[in-house]
Amino acid sequence: MSHIRTIGTSPRNIRIANAIFFFISGFSYSAWAARIPTIKHNLHLNEAQLGAILFALPVGLMLTMPLTNYLLGKYSSRAIMLLGALSFNLMLCFVGFAAAPWQLVIILFGFGSARNLFNLSTNAQAVSVQKLYDKSIITTFHGIWSIAGFAGAALGYIMVSFNVATNWHLPIVGVSMMALSLFAFSNTLYEPVVKIQERKPVFSLPDKFLIKFSVIAFVSMACENTMYDWSGIYFEKAVHSSKPTATAAFVFYMVAMTSGRFLGDKLVSRIGIKRILFYSGILISTGLLIAVLLPYTVPAIIGFIFTGLGVSCIVPLIYSLASKSTSMSSARALASISTISYLGFLIVPPMVGFIAEAAGIRFSFAVIAMMGSIVIWMVSKIKEGE
Repeated sequence: MSHIRTIGTSPRNIRIANAIFFFISGFSYSAWAARIPTIKHNLHLNEAQLGAILFALPVGLMLTMPLTNYLLGKYSSRAIMLLGALSFNLMLCFVGFAAAPWQLVIILFGFGSARNLFNLSTNAQAVSVQKLYDKSIITTFHGIWSIAGFAGAALGYIMVSFNVATNWHLPIVGVSMMALSLFAFSNTLYEPVVKIQERKPVFSLPDKFLIKFSVIAFVSMACENTMYDWSGIYFEKAVHSSKPTATAAFVFYMVAMTSGRFLGDKLVSRIGIKRILFYSGILISTGLLIAVLLPYTVPAIIGFIFTGLGVSCIVPLIYSLASKSTSMSSARALASISTISYLGFLIVPPMVGFIAEAAGIRFSFAVIAMMGSIVIWMVSKIKEGE
Protein backbone atom coordinates (compact mmCIF):
# COMPACT_ATOMS: atom_id res chain seq x y z
CA MET A 1 0.00 0.00 0.00
CA SER A 2 3.04 2.27 0.05
CA HIS A 3 2.48 3.82 -3.40
CA ILE A 4 -1.29 4.32 -3.00
CA ARG A 5 -2.54 7.82 -2.20
CA THR A 6 -5.87 8.26 -0.44
CA ILE A 7 -5.95 12.03 -1.26
CA GLY A 8 -7.57 13.01 2.04
CA THR A 9 -10.13 10.20 2.06
CA SER A 10 -10.04 7.64 4.85
CA PRO A 11 -9.60 3.93 4.07
CA ARG A 12 -13.09 3.37 5.48
CA ASN A 13 -14.66 5.85 3.04
CA ILE A 14 -12.66 4.37 0.18
CA ARG A 15 -13.90 0.91 1.11
CA ILE A 16 -17.51 2.14 1.21
CA ALA A 17 -17.13 3.83 -2.18
CA ASN A 18 -15.74 0.67 -3.76
CA ALA A 19 -18.57 -1.32 -2.18
CA ILE A 20 -21.08 1.06 -3.77
CA PHE A 21 -19.65 0.34 -7.21
CA PHE A 22 -19.93 -3.39 -6.54
CA PHE A 23 -23.55 -2.76 -5.56
CA ILE A 24 -24.19 -0.88 -8.80
CA SER A 25 -22.69 -3.70 -10.85
CA GLY A 26 -24.73 -6.42 -9.16
CA PHE A 27 -28.03 -4.51 -9.07
CA SER A 28 -27.92 -3.50 -12.72
CA TYR A 29 -26.93 -6.91 -14.03
CA SER A 30 -29.54 -8.66 -11.91
CA ALA A 31 -32.20 -6.30 -13.24
CA TRP A 32 -31.36 -7.53 -16.75
CA ALA A 33 -31.23 -11.18 -15.71
CA ALA A 34 -34.61 -11.02 -13.98
CA ARG A 35 -36.27 -9.83 -17.18
CA ILE A 36 -34.74 -12.37 -19.60
CA PRO A 37 -37.86 -14.62 -19.57
CA THR A 38 -40.03 -11.55 -20.25
CA ILE A 39 -37.80 -10.39 -23.11
CA LYS A 40 -37.74 -13.93 -24.53
CA HIS A 41 -41.55 -13.99 -24.47
CA ASN A 42 -41.98 -10.49 -25.89
CA LEU A 43 -39.67 -11.18 -28.84
CA HIS A 44 -41.16 -14.69 -29.43
CA LEU A 45 -37.79 -16.46 -29.12
CA ASN A 46 -37.13 -20.16 -28.59
CA GLU A 47 -34.18 -21.44 -26.55
CA ALA A 48 -31.82 -21.66 -29.53
CA GLN A 49 -32.70 -18.16 -30.74
CA LEU A 50 -32.18 -16.72 -27.27
CA GLY A 51 -28.85 -18.55 -27.00
CA ALA A 52 -27.72 -17.10 -30.32
CA ILE A 53 -28.68 -13.57 -29.28
CA LEU A 54 -26.85 -13.95 -25.97
CA PHE A 55 -23.64 -14.55 -27.96
CA ALA A 56 -23.56 -10.79 -28.55
CA LEU A 57 -22.42 -10.42 -24.92
CA PRO A 58 -19.17 -12.44 -25.21
CA VAL A 59 -18.38 -10.89 -28.57
CA GLY A 60 -18.61 -7.43 -27.04
CA LEU A 61 -16.61 -8.51 -24.02
CA MET A 62 -13.77 -10.15 -25.91
CA LEU A 63 -13.37 -7.27 -28.35
CA THR A 64 -13.19 -4.88 -25.38
CA MET A 65 -10.71 -6.98 -23.35
CA PRO A 66 -7.55 -5.63 -25.04
CA LEU A 67 -8.86 -2.07 -24.72
CA THR A 68 -9.60 -2.53 -21.02
CA ASN A 69 -6.17 -4.07 -20.46
CA TYR A 70 -4.57 -1.09 -22.19
CA LEU A 71 -6.63 1.48 -20.26
CA LEU A 72 -5.88 -0.12 -16.89
CA GLY A 73 -2.17 0.09 -17.69
CA LYS A 74 -2.42 3.76 -18.68
CA TYR A 75 -5.00 5.31 -16.34
CA SER A 76 -6.08 4.90 -12.73
CA SER A 77 -8.73 2.22 -12.34
CA ARG A 78 -11.06 4.73 -10.63
CA ALA A 79 -11.47 6.68 -13.88
CA ILE A 80 -12.08 3.51 -15.90
CA MET A 81 -14.53 2.33 -13.24
CA LEU A 82 -16.64 5.48 -13.57
CA LEU A 83 -16.62 5.26 -17.36
CA GLY A 84 -17.63 1.61 -17.16
CA ALA A 85 -20.43 2.25 -14.65
CA LEU A 86 -21.98 5.02 -16.74
CA SER A 87 -21.78 3.18 -20.06
CA PHE A 88 -22.99 -0.11 -18.54
CA ASN A 89 -26.12 1.46 -17.10
CA LEU A 90 -26.78 3.48 -20.22
CA MET A 91 -26.86 0.24 -22.21
CA LEU A 92 -29.18 -1.27 -19.59
CA CYS A 93 -31.66 1.53 -20.33
CA PHE A 94 -31.54 0.64 -24.02
CA VAL A 95 -32.21 -3.06 -23.31
CA GLY A 96 -35.66 -2.12 -22.05
CA PHE A 97 -36.59 -0.68 -25.44
CA ALA A 98 -35.44 -3.57 -27.67
CA ALA A 99 -38.40 -4.29 -29.97
CA ALA A 100 -36.77 -6.75 -32.36
CA PRO A 101 -34.11 -9.49 -32.10
CA TRP A 102 -31.59 -7.54 -34.21
CA GLN A 103 -31.94 -4.54 -31.91
CA LEU A 104 -31.32 -6.74 -28.87
CA VAL A 105 -28.16 -8.13 -30.50
CA ILE A 106 -26.71 -4.65 -31.01
CA ILE A 107 -27.63 -3.52 -27.51
CA LEU A 108 -26.23 -6.66 -25.85
CA PHE A 109 -22.98 -6.19 -27.76
CA GLY A 110 -22.62 -2.76 -26.14
CA PHE A 111 -23.86 -4.14 -22.82
CA GLY A 112 -21.17 -6.83 -22.80
CA SER A 113 -18.46 -4.35 -23.78
CA ALA A 114 -19.42 -1.96 -21.00
CA ARG A 115 -19.71 -4.78 -18.48
CA ASN A 116 -16.13 -5.86 -19.17
CA LEU A 117 -14.85 -2.32 -18.72
CA PHE A 118 -16.81 -1.90 -15.49
CA ASN A 119 -16.08 -5.26 -13.86
CA LEU A 120 -12.34 -5.41 -14.47
CA SER A 121 -11.78 -1.88 -13.21
CA THR A 122 -13.99 -2.46 -10.14
CA ASN A 123 -12.07 -5.63 -9.24
CA ALA A 124 -8.75 -3.84 -9.82
CA GLN A 125 -9.92 -1.20 -7.34
CA ALA A 126 -10.92 -3.92 -4.86
CA VAL A 127 -7.47 -5.53 -4.99
CA SER A 128 -5.87 -2.14 -4.27
CA VAL A 129 -8.30 -1.35 -1.45
CA GLN A 130 -7.49 -4.75 0.07
CA LYS A 131 -3.89 -3.56 0.40
CA LEU A 132 -5.05 -0.85 2.82
CA TYR A 133 -6.15 -3.55 5.29
CA ASP A 134 -4.35 -6.33 7.15
CA LYS A 135 -7.43 -8.57 7.28
CA SER A 136 -9.19 -10.17 4.31
CA ILE A 137 -12.05 -8.07 2.91
CA ILE A 138 -12.13 -9.21 -0.73
CA THR A 139 -15.04 -11.66 -0.51
CA THR A 140 -17.13 -9.07 1.33
CA PHE A 141 -16.98 -6.80 -1.73
CA HIS A 142 -18.41 -9.62 -3.78
CA GLY A 143 -20.92 -10.18 -1.01
CA ILE A 144 -22.11 -6.62 -1.59
CA TRP A 145 -22.41 -7.49 -5.29
CA SER A 146 -24.59 -10.44 -4.32
CA ILE A 147 -26.78 -8.35 -2.01
CA ALA A 148 -27.28 -5.99 -4.92
CA GLY A 149 -28.08 -8.95 -7.14
CA PHE A 150 -30.63 -10.13 -4.60
CA ALA A 151 -32.17 -6.67 -4.42
CA GLY A 152 -32.28 -6.42 -8.21
CA ALA A 153 -33.89 -9.87 -8.46
CA ALA A 154 -36.41 -8.95 -5.76
CA LEU A 155 -37.31 -5.78 -7.64
CA GLY A 156 -37.59 -7.88 -10.80
CA TYR A 157 -39.98 -10.21 -8.99
CA ILE A 158 -42.16 -7.24 -8.08
CA MET A 159 -42.04 -5.85 -11.61
CA VAL A 160 -42.95 -9.22 -13.14
CA SER A 161 -45.75 -9.76 -10.63
CA PHE A 162 -47.30 -6.37 -11.46
CA ASN A 163 -46.63 -6.73 -15.22
CA VAL A 164 -44.43 -3.61 -15.38
CA ALA A 165 -42.97 -3.26 -18.87
CA THR A 166 -39.21 -3.56 -19.37
CA ASN A 167 -39.09 -0.10 -21.00
CA TRP A 168 -40.05 1.33 -17.60
CA HIS A 169 -38.26 -1.05 -15.25
CA LEU A 170 -34.77 -1.10 -16.83
CA PRO A 171 -34.42 2.64 -17.59
CA ILE A 172 -35.44 3.49 -14.01
CA VAL A 173 -32.70 1.18 -12.72
CA GLY A 174 -30.11 2.44 -15.22
CA VAL A 175 -30.62 6.15 -14.51
CA SER A 176 -30.65 5.59 -10.74
CA MET A 177 -27.39 3.64 -10.86
CA MET A 178 -25.69 6.28 -13.03
CA ALA A 179 -26.59 8.93 -10.45
CA LEU A 180 -25.23 6.72 -7.65
CA SER A 181 -21.97 6.24 -9.59
CA LEU A 182 -21.40 9.97 -9.83
CA PHE A 183 -22.17 10.36 -6.12
CA ALA A 184 -19.66 7.71 -4.98
CA PHE A 185 -16.81 8.57 -7.37
CA SER A 186 -15.16 11.27 -5.25
CA ASN A 187 -14.24 8.79 -2.50
CA THR A 188 -12.77 6.10 -4.75
CA LEU A 189 -9.08 5.19 -4.54
CA TYR A 190 -6.54 7.00 -6.69
CA GLU A 191 -3.69 4.78 -7.87
CA PRO A 192 -0.69 6.25 -9.69
CA VAL A 193 -0.04 4.41 -12.93
CA VAL A 194 3.12 2.33 -12.51
CA LYS A 195 5.26 2.52 -15.62
CA ILE A 196 6.64 -0.89 -16.54
CA GLN A 197 9.91 -0.84 -18.43
CA GLU A 198 9.39 -4.08 -20.34
CA ARG A 199 6.89 -3.98 -23.17
CA LYS A 200 3.97 -6.36 -22.69
CA PRO A 201 1.28 -7.24 -25.22
CA VAL A 202 -2.05 -5.50 -24.77
CA PHE A 203 -3.84 -8.84 -24.91
CA SER A 204 -2.16 -11.40 -22.64
CA LEU A 205 -3.10 -14.91 -21.60
CA PRO A 206 -2.52 -16.19 -18.05
CA ASP A 207 0.99 -17.41 -17.24
CA LYS A 208 1.73 -20.78 -15.60
CA PHE A 209 1.08 -19.35 -12.15
CA LEU A 210 -2.38 -18.14 -13.15
CA ILE A 211 -3.65 -20.79 -15.58
CA LYS A 212 -5.10 -23.23 -13.03
CA PHE A 213 -6.81 -20.37 -11.24
CA SER A 214 -8.20 -19.23 -14.58
CA VAL A 215 -9.74 -22.65 -15.25
CA ILE A 216 -11.37 -22.75 -11.81
CA ALA A 217 -12.76 -19.24 -12.33
CA PHE A 218 -13.95 -20.26 -15.82
CA VAL A 219 -16.08 -23.06 -14.37
CA SER A 220 -17.44 -20.92 -11.55
CA MET A 221 -18.38 -18.04 -13.83
CA ALA A 222 -19.92 -20.43 -16.36
CA CYS A 223 -22.15 -21.88 -13.64
CA GLU A 224 -22.92 -18.45 -12.20
CA ASN A 225 -24.09 -16.86 -15.41
CA THR A 226 -25.96 -20.00 -16.45
CA MET A 227 -28.00 -19.48 -13.31
CA TYR A 228 -28.55 -15.84 -14.21
CA ASP A 229 -29.61 -16.47 -17.79
CA TRP A 230 -31.41 -19.80 -17.50
CA SER A 231 -32.62 -20.41 -13.94
CA GLY A 232 -35.96 -18.75 -14.57
CA ILE A 233 -36.44 -20.58 -17.85
CA TYR A 234 -35.40 -23.88 -16.21
CA PHE A 235 -38.17 -23.52 -13.64
CA GLU A 236 -40.71 -22.71 -16.34
CA LYS A 237 -39.68 -25.53 -18.71
CA ALA A 238 -38.45 -28.35 -16.42
CA VAL A 239 -40.24 -27.65 -13.15
CA HIS A 240 -43.35 -26.27 -14.92
CA SER A 241 -43.73 -23.43 -12.44
CA SER A 242 -45.26 -19.97 -12.79
CA LYS A 243 -43.12 -16.95 -13.69
CA PRO A 244 -43.25 -15.52 -10.14
CA THR A 245 -42.10 -18.89 -8.73
CA ALA A 246 -39.27 -19.02 -11.27
CA THR A 247 -38.14 -15.55 -10.19
CA ALA A 248 -38.43 -16.59 -6.52
CA ALA A 249 -36.13 -19.56 -7.18
CA PHE A 250 -33.54 -17.15 -8.56
CA VAL A 251 -33.89 -15.06 -5.40
CA PHE A 252 -33.15 -18.17 -3.27
CA TYR A 253 -30.02 -18.73 -5.35
CA MET A 254 -28.91 -15.13 -4.79
CA VAL A 255 -29.52 -15.36 -1.02
CA ALA A 256 -27.32 -18.47 -0.84
CA MET A 257 -24.55 -16.83 -2.87
CA THR A 258 -24.75 -13.69 -0.76
CA SER A 259 -24.51 -15.64 2.50
CA GLY A 260 -21.52 -17.63 1.24
CA ARG A 261 -19.60 -14.52 0.28
CA PHE A 262 -20.07 -12.81 3.62
CA LEU A 263 -18.81 -15.96 5.33
CA GLY A 264 -15.86 -16.26 2.96
CA ASP A 265 -13.36 -13.97 4.69
CA LYS A 266 -13.87 -15.78 8.01
CA LEU A 267 -13.63 -19.22 6.39
CA VAL A 268 -10.32 -18.30 4.75
CA SER A 269 -8.70 -17.84 8.17
CA ARG A 270 -10.24 -21.06 9.52
CA ILE A 271 -9.92 -23.71 6.80
CA GLY A 272 -7.86 -22.08 4.05
CA ILE A 273 -8.54 -21.21 0.43
CA LYS A 274 -7.80 -24.67 -1.00
CA ARG A 275 -10.45 -26.43 1.08
CA ILE A 276 -12.98 -23.70 0.34
CA LEU A 277 -12.43 -24.20 -3.39
CA PHE A 278 -12.68 -28.00 -3.02
CA TYR A 279 -16.00 -27.86 -1.18
CA SER A 280 -17.25 -25.27 -3.66
CA GLY A 281 -16.80 -27.72 -6.53
CA ILE A 282 -18.76 -30.37 -4.63
CA LEU A 283 -21.60 -27.96 -3.92
CA ILE A 284 -21.87 -26.87 -7.55
CA SER A 285 -22.13 -30.43 -8.88
CA THR A 286 -24.42 -31.64 -6.11
CA GLY A 287 -26.77 -28.68 -6.33
CA LEU A 288 -27.28 -28.79 -10.07
CA LEU A 289 -27.69 -32.58 -10.08
CA ILE A 290 -30.42 -32.31 -7.44
CA ALA A 291 -32.26 -29.83 -9.65
CA VAL A 292 -31.84 -32.09 -12.69
CA LEU A 293 -32.77 -35.43 -11.05
CA LEU A 294 -35.63 -34.00 -8.96
CA PRO A 295 -37.32 -31.35 -11.14
CA TYR A 296 -39.88 -30.33 -8.56
CA THR A 297 -40.22 -26.96 -6.86
CA VAL A 298 -38.75 -27.68 -3.40
CA PRO A 299 -35.87 -30.03 -4.45
CA ALA A 300 -34.93 -27.73 -7.35
CA ILE A 301 -34.82 -24.71 -5.05
CA ILE A 302 -32.63 -26.67 -2.61
CA GLY A 303 -30.35 -27.52 -5.54
CA PHE A 304 -30.17 -23.84 -6.50
CA ILE A 305 -29.23 -22.98 -2.90
CA PHE A 306 -26.34 -25.47 -2.97
CA THR A 307 -25.20 -24.07 -6.31
CA GLY A 308 -25.29 -20.52 -4.95
CA LEU A 309 -23.12 -21.53 -2.01
CA GLY A 310 -20.75 -23.34 -4.37
CA VAL A 311 -20.05 -20.38 -6.66
CA SER A 312 -20.08 -17.79 -3.87
CA CYS A 313 -16.40 -17.55 -2.93
CA ILE A 314 -14.54 -18.95 -5.93
CA VAL A 315 -14.15 -15.79 -8.03
CA PRO A 316 -13.19 -13.31 -5.27
CA LEU A 317 -10.62 -15.74 -3.86
CA ILE A 318 -9.20 -16.47 -7.31
CA TYR A 319 -8.88 -12.73 -7.99
CA SER A 320 -7.09 -12.32 -4.68
CA LEU A 321 -4.66 -15.08 -5.64
CA ALA A 322 -4.16 -13.55 -9.10
CA SER A 323 -3.04 -10.27 -7.55
CA LYS A 324 -0.01 -12.09 -6.06
CA SER A 325 1.48 -12.73 -9.49
CA THR A 326 5.09 -11.54 -9.68
CA SER A 327 5.20 -11.39 -13.47
CA MET A 328 2.69 -8.55 -13.96
CA SER A 329 0.80 -5.82 -12.12
CA SER A 330 -2.39 -6.61 -10.22
CA ALA A 331 -4.57 -4.88 -12.83
CA ARG A 332 -2.94 -6.75 -15.72
CA ALA A 333 -3.10 -10.04 -13.80
CA LEU A 334 -6.85 -9.56 -13.36
CA ALA A 335 -7.26 -8.71 -17.02
CA SER A 336 -5.21 -11.76 -17.96
CA ILE A 337 -7.13 -14.21 -15.81
CA SER A 338 -10.40 -12.64 -16.93
CA THR A 339 -9.50 -13.45 -20.54
CA ILE A 340 -10.20 -17.09 -19.69
CA SER A 341 -12.73 -16.82 -16.87
CA TYR A 342 -15.10 -14.43 -18.62
CA LEU A 343 -15.31 -16.83 -21.53
CA GLY A 344 -17.05 -19.17 -19.11
CA PHE A 345 -19.27 -16.35 -17.87
CA LEU A 346 -20.48 -15.33 -21.30
CA ILE A 347 -19.94 -18.16 -23.81
CA VAL A 348 -21.18 -21.17 -21.83
CA PRO A 349 -24.69 -19.81 -21.06
CA PRO A 350 -25.51 -19.24 -24.75
CA MET A 351 -24.31 -22.80 -25.44
CA VAL A 352 -26.84 -23.96 -22.86
CA GLY A 353 -29.54 -22.66 -25.19
CA PHE A 354 -28.33 -24.79 -28.10
CA ILE A 355 -28.01 -27.89 -25.90
CA ALA A 356 -31.46 -27.25 -24.44
CA GLU A 357 -33.00 -26.97 -27.89
CA ALA A 358 -31.35 -30.20 -29.03
CA ALA A 359 -31.62 -32.40 -25.91
CA GLY A 360 -33.78 -30.55 -23.38
CA ILE A 361 -32.97 -28.03 -20.69
CA ARG A 362 -32.54 -30.70 -17.99
CA PHE A 363 -29.73 -32.29 -19.99
CA SER A 364 -28.07 -28.90 -20.51
CA PHE A 365 -28.07 -28.33 -16.73
CA ALA A 366 -26.63 -31.82 -16.21
CA VAL A 367 -23.71 -30.84 -18.45
CA ILE A 368 -23.08 -27.76 -16.32
CA ALA A 369 -23.30 -29.92 -13.17
CA MET A 370 -20.44 -32.06 -14.44
CA MET A 371 -18.26 -28.95 -14.70
CA GLY A 372 -18.10 -28.82 -10.90
CA SER A 373 -15.81 -31.85 -11.00
CA ILE A 374 -13.31 -29.75 -12.96
CA VAL A 375 -13.03 -27.42 -9.98
CA ILE A 376 -12.33 -30.36 -7.68
CA TRP A 377 -9.67 -31.68 -10.05
CA MET A 378 -7.95 -28.32 -10.55
CA VAL A 379 -7.89 -27.64 -6.80
CA SER A 380 -5.78 -30.78 -6.41
CA LYS A 381 -3.18 -29.06 -8.62
CA ILE A 382 -2.86 -26.09 -6.27
CA LYS A 383 0.21 -26.26 -4.08
CA GLU A 384 0.05 -25.18 -0.44
CA GLY A 385 0.97 -21.54 -0.02
CA GLU A 386 -0.23 -20.45 -3.46
